[in-house]
Amino acid sequence: MTRPAAIEVLRAGALTTVQDLGRPGWAHLGVPRSGALDPTALRLANRLVGNAEQAAGLEITLTGCTLRLTHAATVAITGAEVAVRAGDRPGDTGRPLTVPAGTVLRVGPARRGVRSWLAVAGGIDVPQVLGSRATDTLAGLGPPVLRDGDRLPLGVPLAEPAPVDVTVGPAPATELRLSVRLGPRDDWFTSSALDLLFGTAYTVSPVSNRVGARLAGAALPRAVAGELPSEGIVLGAVQVPADGQPLIFLADHPTTGGYPVIGVVTDVTQLAQARPGTTVRFHGPQR
Repeated sequence: MTRPAAIEVLRAGALTTVQDLGRPGWAHLGVPRSGALDPTALRLANRLVGNAEQAAGLEITLTGCTLRLTHAATVAITGAEVAVRAGDRPGDTGRPLTVPAGTVLRVGPARRGVRSWLAVAGGIDVPQVLGSRATDTLAGLGPPVLRDGDRLPLGVPLAEPAPVDVTVGPAPATELRLSVRLGPRDDWFTSSALDLLFGTAYTVSPVSNRVGARLAGAALPRAVAGELPSEGIVLGAVQVPADGQPLIFLADHPTTGGYPVIGVVTDVTQLAQARPGTTVRFHGPQR
C-alpha cells in the first residue's frame, strides 16, 4: 500500500513550527491568535505553489532545517535570505521549485533576517485545533515544535504553481519604526515615560521569540505602583514589566500577568525578521 505524501524532518534546526494564518476570533476566550509572524510572507509562498493563502506551511527560524519529500512536489521559500538546495541543485527564495520524490531539501541558516516560510503544494495536512493548524509554542495548541525524525502529511495540490520566475521580498531593516497607539494603561506611567518611549531608541534583546520581542533601552517610570489583575491582550501589546523595559507581544502571547500595557503596536510583522541588536523607534499620532 502506497503511503500518502509527506515531509520527513531530517534536521529540525533551532525552531521549526507548522504555521498557517492563525486562529482569529478566539480572543474573547483568551486564546492567542498564533500563526505566521509574517502572514504576508506565508501568503506569498502559498500562492507560488498554487495553495490557498491560508494553507499551513513551515516557519523556520535562523539556523535552517533539512527535510525530505516522499513524493514529487513543488515548494517555495520566502522571508529571510537563505541558501536553498534540492539535492544537488541550488534553489532561490521567492520562486517555485519542483522537487522530485526522495529529494533532500536543505534550507540554510539565515544570512539576513531571522525567519523563512516554506510552502509545499497541498499544504501541511496536520489536524486543525480551534480552526487552525498553527503551532502555539506557549499554549501548546496545534502540532508540537518539530523534532528530528518527525513526519508531516501533505494535502492534495489544488492548482498549478504560479507562472513566475522569481519574486523579491523586502530586505530586513536595520532600524524599525513602529507605530503605537497609547492605552489601555498609559495613565499608569509618568509623562517622562511617554517622552522616553517616543523619544529614545531601543534595541531588540536576544531574549526574544514567538511570544514576544523584548527590548533594551530607557526604563519607563511608573506613576502608579502595584499590579493589575491578569487581563487578555492583543497582538502587538507593549507591556512594561517591573524592570521598565518594554516587551512587544507577538503571535503566541499570554495574558498580561499583572503588568500594565502602555500601548499597542499597529503592525508587528517587521519584528519577524528583527535580529538581536536591531534598533527600534516608536512613533504615533500622540507625538
